[in-house]
Amino acid sequence: MKKKLISPSLINWMIGVSALILFGCSTLRHELFQSNAYDLGIFDQAVYLISQGQSPISSFLGFHILGDHAALIFYVLALFYKIYPSVYWLFAVQAVALANGALPTWHLARHAGLSLGQAIAVATVYLLYPLVFNINLFDFHPEVIAVPALLWAVLAARLERTAWFCLCIFLTLACKAVLSITVAAMGVWLLVFEKKRRCGAIALVSGICWFVIATKVVIPFFGTEAASVERHISRYAYLGNSFPDIAKNLLLNPGLVLGQIFSLDNLEYLLFLVAPVIWGLSVQGMQPLIAAVPTLGINLLSQFSTQKNLINQYSLPAVPFLVLAVISSLAIGQGWLRNKRKIVMWSIVAFLALAKYGYFWSIYLNSLDTWQATRQAVTLVQTKGSVLTTAQIAPHLTHRPVVKLTSAKSPPANLAEFDYILLNLSHPGWLSDREFATNLVESLKKTQLFELRYHQDGVHLFVKEVFRNGV
Repeated sequence: MKKKLISPSLINWMIGVSALILFGCSTLRHELFQSNAYDLGIFDQAVYLISQGQSPISSFLGFHILGDHAALIFYVLALFYKIYPSVYWLFAVQAVALANGALPTWHLARHAGLSLGQAIAVATVYLLYPLVFNINLFDFHPEVIAVPALLWAVLAARLERTAWFCLCIFLTLACKAVLSITVAAMGVWLLVFEKKRRCGAIALVSGICWFVIATKVVIPFFGTEAASVERHISRYAYLGNSFPDIAKNLLLNPGLVLGQIFSLDNLEYLLFLVAPVIWGLSVQGMQPLIAAVPTLGINLLSQFSTQKNLINQYSLPAVPFLVLAVISSLAIGQGWLRNKRKIVMWSIVAFLALAKYGYFWSIYLNSLDTWQATRQAVTLVQTKGSVLTTAQIAPHLTHRPVVKLTSAKSPPANLAEFDYILLNLSHPGWLSDREFATNLVESLKKTQLFELRYHQDGVHLFVKEVFRNGV
């Protein structure tokens, strides 16, 4: 008889409170005009267009959303937008997904033989892990859904629930093509070390197959040459200019590879990544980290600095396996800390030191001087016409087929393609600058094609004549 999974009310309360806090934080950030076109604007526009029965061609990327990371999950998320199209669905899904990772963590801890207090402590460790909080502030990313899915998959494998395991694997693969490597690595761990042959084989085969299908069929078909995985090669330029060159150097030039891996930047990255759980890592309990090797390897080999921090999404797939490593260590009586209170205290200190909650009274307030004017200007964009605006305003206007960003280096060749142009001279946004924005405003004032509909605190909204006349 299969044992029924029962969680204490305390865990459910912890998850509920965490989800509300995460949702409130991401919502507040968005309301303060601190979210970005990359990546929230991209994903919100795609999900909206799918919900409206339109082809999800990203006006930011210039190609179909499946040509980005083959994330089929957007078609599932679009079901929420059919109820009511709102970016807050993405914030809610993200908050609930991240918070709910604590539930399989609890069950995995209890299944491994940890005491009630230790299981609650490990769930707390997960909820207070700085990256979990920080990634919630960094717009929206579909791989947040994969975090609880991976944890549920491991639990399903240990409970011999194959159908449940397959569902979790499918959900993970649907979030992002690169997660297929993590799934395959998890399959190796389950197959060799956990002795879960059926689930291990399913994960290994499905991970490899989806990686090939996604990178060789889906992404090239829906994207362009620039949209394919080749566009990421610049992050590994020191290894070569193509995948064959990179593979060759990885195998035949170990000195080049080791020189990159054993760098101060990577050392700092690893220290920050493991600091919240270092007390619970041991040699005997390290086996689950086999599944985190692809994520860590990709990040350590990269020259892209954003892959080596606790803010961006790149390290997220490693979190479930760090938690599993802690559970494994505690289950065999290893780890520096085994007392519930000490574990929770360490997690609180790590959260206070590494979580970016301080952004709410620092960088998130840097555009407060134009907040009211920007908010008013956004409400005046009342049709689904095309928009040219800043990276920070764009996510508030992505429920339309065309939204593009102001760029000082590559200004639009034809302003007539836009029905609205919304600029903020005080905060011109990413890719733009004040000089470019000011010159654009002066140019628009002189043209007969646009009317200055709104002007306050450096915020300017220009409307094309056809819309001015109500057509």
